[in-house]
Amino acid sequence: MSEQRKIRVAVVFGGRSSEHEISCVTAGSVLSVIDQDRYEVVPVGITPTGNWVLTSGDPESLRIDAATKALPTVSEDGTDLVLPFDSAGQLMTVAPEQGPRRLAEVDVVLPLLHGPFGEDGTIQGLFEMMGVRYAGAGVFSSAAAMDKIFMKALLVGNGIPTSDFVAITERTWRNERKRLLDDVAELGATVFVKPARAGSSVGISRVKDSSDTDAVIAAVEAAREHDPKVLVEAQVVGREIECGVLEAEDGGTPDVSLPAEVHVAEGFDFYDFEAKYLSTSSLTIPAEIPEEATGRLRRMAADVFEAMGCEGLARVDFFYTEDGRILVNELNTMPGFTPASAFPQMWGATGVDYATLVERMITTALRRDPGLR
Repeated sequence: MSEQRKIRVAVVFGGRSSEHEISCVTAGSVLSVIDQDRYEVVPVGITPTGNWVLTSGDPESLRIDAATKALPTVSEDGTDLVLPFDSAGQLMTVAPEQGPRRLAEVDVVLPLLHGPFGEDGTIQGLFEMMGVRYAGAGVFSSAAAMDKIFMKALLVGNGIPTSDFVAITERTWRNERKRLLDDVAELGATVFVKPARAGSSVGISRVKDSSDTDAVIAAVEAAREHDPKVLVEAQVVGREIECGVLEAEDGGTPDVSLPAEVHVAEGFDFYDFEAKYLSTSSLTIPAEIPEEATGRLRRMAADVFEAMGCEGLARVDFFYTEDGRILVNELNTMPGFTPASAFPQMWGATGVDYATLVERMITTALRRDPGLR
């Protein structure tokens, strides 16, 4: 009897978004712990230009250089791949001298992609058309969570509190700018301006005087470099708290980690990209808040996960105010797995180690039928 083959897992990383490098770091961390005895790993990189390549799965090549702070990227030198829409779950190589040939049947995909064209429902739709199982949230949940404007609308509709905001689109910014600027000024003295569909704190500006139209316009234009849709939020004075959420193994209520409090490194006004990944910003786990507040946070994290229709995993970010209010800040359906990321650290403190997290991502994805969810 022939030996049963291993489960084939395609680890897809990189991508076309501004978070390409952080996706690579996430993939390196996952590849360093995935069970090679049980799984046959197919490392698939998406270059910044959008090319799919069979690439190196060496975790050491996918780390932030501690000395230079240089970030890894997917090289164009890998073997080109195409993904046929034949619902056969196949990856294919393109060898000019031989023509296309099948590479490997894939059982499940880990789409370790952050930001647009990876975490926003686009690649999830591709996998569903191909009939391939994949980890994480489905098409709609991914898209709605990535678009902070729609996320807020869904949260409000489910009675889950979030901060006041103004939504700016390409059309309204072009045709209704004065009204938008007036609306922004009514949010309060200090506002945060961010791309509606970017993560890892990319493209965010803090405007200390919302009535300063020149400053607001400059911040909106900076955000528009990453996304034509922009969200302007009222500042919430409070502590930044995060919770990790996992789909329950028994199909019941989602599991929620102990909360973490974010401490932004000195010299940073807020938790932007550099503060998050390239500084001494730190976490306190569990967050030093009252036990009653911890319980509310964890319950609300599960409520957010279910209200948004999430699957697999997510990270929910909150503000906890001095008077005990809890407001949802963001939902991340593919949280980072870098050494600096809160998600694995929170679960580690809760008793779920890194390798177990990766295993749960794979096993919950394998339980689902391929195709439309």
